[in-house]
Amino acid sequence: MTRSYQIRTFGCQMNVHDSERLAGLLEDAGLSPVSGDEQADVVVFNTCAVRENADNKLYGTLGHLAPLKAANPDMQIAVGGCLAQKDKGEIVRRAPWVDVVFGTHNIGSLPVLLDRARHNREAQVEILDSLETFPSTLPARRDSAYSGWVSISVGCNNTCTFCIVPSLRGKEKDRRPGEILAEVSALVAEGVLEVTLLGQNVNSYGVEFGDRYAFGKLLRSCGSIEGLERVRFTSPHPKDFTDDVITAMAETPNVCHSLHMPLQSGSDRLLKEMRRSYRSAKYLDILSRVRSAMPDAAITTDIIVGFPGETDADFEATLDVVRQSRFSSAFTFQYSKRPGTPAASLPDQLPKHVVQERFDRLVALQNEITFELNREQVGRTVEVLVASGEGKRDSETHRMSGRARDGRLVHFAPGDLAIRPGDVIETEVTYAAPHYLVADGTVRSWRRTLAGDRSEAGIKPRTPGVSLGLPGFGKPAPLPAVSGCAAQ
Repeated sequence: MTRSYQIRTFGCQMNVHDSERLAGLLEDAGLSPVSGDEQADVVVFNTCAVRENADNKLYGTLGHLAPLKAANPDMQIAVGGCLAQKDKGEIVRRAPWVDVVFGTHNIGSLPVLLDRARHNREAQVEILDSLETFPSTLPARRDSAYSGWVSISVGCNNTCTFCIVPSLRGKEKDRRPGEILAEVSALVAEGVLEVTLLGQNVNSYGVEFGDRYAFGKLLRSCGSIEGLERVRFTSPHPKDFTDDVITAMAETPNVCHSLHMPLQSGSDRLLKEMRRSYRSAKYLDILSRVRSAMPDAAITTDIIVGFPGETDADFEATLDVVRQSRFSSAFTFQYSKRPGTPAASLPDQLPKHVVQERFDRLVALQNEITFELNREQVGRTVEVLVASGEGKRDSETHRMSGRARDGRLVHFAPGDLAIRPGDVIETEVTYAAPHYLVADGTVRSWRRTLAGDRSEAGIKPRTPGVSLGLPGFGKPAPLPAVSGCAAQ
């Protein structure tokens, strides 16, 4: 009988994409995804070490699986991802019923490690210190019929004091442009309409092969792929955000006018403590240039509240930058210690009640701005890539949902039309809520797509590993001489 698998993913978009790769590897090895409420023969945890209480969440979940493992010794449990990279053999010590532990640099080893663990009847722990094979050379079973992730780089060369990612993902490794475009083309051939280019610091792409303009060129090259309707990317770093990228976004029709630009803090003093090599004036200037080139751009961000030593004045500076930036939405986080990061040992860690009060004020301000900007959308016609059908929440309204080109969530009324996830419609916004838009009028246009056909049939793209050695953008341009990250 075919063995079944289940992958449980925690954390960021990179982890979600890695899980697609893990699924592709397991299916190539002869396993199939578990169906319904059945217990899988192989359970894989793709972990995160960034989110709060990540350790407790993992070990608590592993504890729940211990009785199942005892009752069925042939069941296998594997733990990978950032927490596995950090804890290494500690996982097997604390949860000896785990069969395989693998790190962020060797996800391709999972099938072999599972086989070895079954044969040897003992846990296999393999954590590499550096990347041997770019993960996107591995096969993938995609989660969506209409939207796909494409890694352009992994790792990060920054040293932000609150972040543990560089020590777990390593230094930045860039993928050759031709290989990226080949994967995008393969996805489009499967019906995918939208791709999101992924990297820990996506706009520093090209640093490894010496072309500081490589990311802007990559965006323009995506514009030449027939059938690719939407291109997004996440996440850029303000220190590397250059005018050529803004121009490429504005001039390439399929690049969406949406930008996620992490701020983290509006206090210049805290930005220095965080080792974020920009200041608030530079950040606001970037937003000004983006909006000058793309007045309709929707800009989102990340903000940390309660970083060690944050004063009332520091927090007020953050609120001031938020007011000036007018983000369409923001991911807001309360600072919490991450073992292994420089910030964890900083003095003046703030009490919980202070952080909570500031967090609530920030969320209230951002919600007010988001609601105001959403109300400006009422009466506008938007193009929506349909993402879901009727759910429990919409059982009475019979609405469907999707994303506008600027990334806003839109709930719309399909009427009598048999619209499917993956189809594209145009409709008029009739109502604005704080976190979404509603279009309860008539669908003005509806385009059936291959993605919709495949979604309706329950077919998700399976892409082989792409490592074609295709040529890139020609001879890399030399980098100018700089000294230290503050000069970049």
